[in-house]
Amino acid sequence: MIRRAHQIAISIVTDECRAHGATSVQYGILYMVGEHPGIDQISLANLIALDRSNTGEVVKRLEERGLLRRASGNTDRRTKRLYLTPAGAKLVNAITPDIERAQERMLEPLTEVERETFMVLLEKFVDINNALSRAPVRPIVERKAS
Repeated sequence: MIRRAHQIAISIVTDECRAHGATSVQYGILYMVGEHPGIDQISLANLIALDRSNTGEVVKRLEERGLLRRASGNTDRRTKRLYLTPAGAKLVNAITPDIERAQERMLEPLTEVERETFMVLLEKFVDINNALSRAPVRPIVERKAS
């Protein structure tokens, strides 16, 4: 049932965001970079629960599209910090209402009480099982200058 729910959710998000030419993963990366300007790629991967190699590939494509830019860190030139470009910020602003509409569509068949219960149980399920994921969500840890 969880696999089927995931398929349905991705289908609805894809339908809502089709006009923007961005996937839910791309939106998630752009959104989080906008929320955490200057985040490094490893911290971003941990925050969005995506493995590092996939995060790197998506970041590369977003950079090629002019939606993100990478800059060297102040203390460690090997660490690349990520920032939204103006085009990236514009895309996030354009997609956000579509993402919200997708969530509304997914929950629409449920009553208000069912929605609240579903979201509480879903959050509990995700929190309890986070460590079992191939790419668990990890909080941002500020890296100390060496």
